[in-house]
Amino acid sequence: MKLTVKLFAAARELAGCGEIEIELPTGSTVGELRSALVVAAPALAALAERSMVAVNEEYAGAATLLRESDVVALIPPVSGG
Repeated sequence: MKLTVKLFAAARELAGCGEIEIELPTGSTVGELRSALVVAAPALAALAERSMVAVNEEYAGAATLLRESDVVALIPPVSGG
């Protein structure tokens, strides 16, 4: 299945784009998606593990199953004061 992952903030800057298309086997999880993201965009390696993943506008854990129609976003941690 093909998924388009939307990137925000530092993830967007590191990857040099706002979206990345990822090809995964049917039945893949968010955890497997994180691994595929690092392969597709190695610059995201350190950030991907610390970022939240949202699936269909809700935060998702590593075991969450993905479907081809899902809207996926990688949301890096924010800091400031």
